[in-house]
Amino acid sequence: MNKTELLTKLSADADERLVLARVMDKLELARSRSIPTHTFFLTLAQQDAAARLIAACGHPAHLFWGGWAEAERRLCVFLPDWMEPEDFIGGEETPITALTLTPSGGEKLTHRDYLGSILGLGLTREKIGDLLVGEGLCQVLLLREVAHVLLTQLDQVGRARVRVAPCSLGALQPPEQKTKTIRDTVATLRLDAVAATGFSLSRSRMSALIASKKLTLNGRECDKSDHTVEEGDVLTCRGLGKCVLREVTGTSKKGRIMIVVERYL
Repeated sequence: MNKTELLTKLSADADERLVLARVMDKLELARSRSIPTHTFFLTLAQQDAAARLIAACGHPAHLFWGGWAEAERRLCVFLPDWMEPEDFIGGEETPITALTLTPSGGEKLTHRDYLGSILGLGLTREKIGDLLVGEGLCQVLLLREVAHVLLTQLDQVGRARVRVAPCSLGALQPPEQKTKTIRDTVATLRLDAVAATGFSLSRSRMSALIASKKLTLNGRECDKSDHTVEEGDVLTCRGLGKCVLREVTGTSKKGRIMIVVERYL
């Protein structure tokens, strides 16, 4: 199968095909020049699509990295044979950096406030990773190549004046995320069964939500209740929040599948 056929087969639409074409270009560059390469920041759905492409290409050495352990938006990085993942993440040339935005006067600003002001500078969303909004500050993960734009041009968010300063990745302060661990058994790893457990709903109610396209799986809309969920999959339901299938731990004496789901509160 040639490149054109592969991209066509794996892409859900024209936009996704363009994303995968750019991912493929980075993979081919890493292979041909034996250097580390990386994409822009990918959404969960784009990461899922990239993972399928990588599997189809024989699982070349790679990692998804967003600057901190629980990052949602991540780069897809292709590594040459001579480089280990930790060398890329901890190296001086890592393409991700961070900035701390501190508003004056103690104004309470939201994720939307910060992101709107950043994009208002003419930057595209793919250049910006996660925004970690805490008490009185926001730490922005972004590509190093555009950090100077915020450092020299961003001085206001909403009506608040802000100070922008460099921040090492090791000094990030992710806001505390409250979660609930759910241990249960399901008859099958179907989407409706796992989601019903994660969101504490009946299976019939969850099936109705899935059919009405209110649930996404790894950032991608999924309206098939019988879709199989795998460890690490992220389920988001409109109005209910997010949960992750953390583990499939085995089978009970009654033949049911034992799972561990983490729900974000």
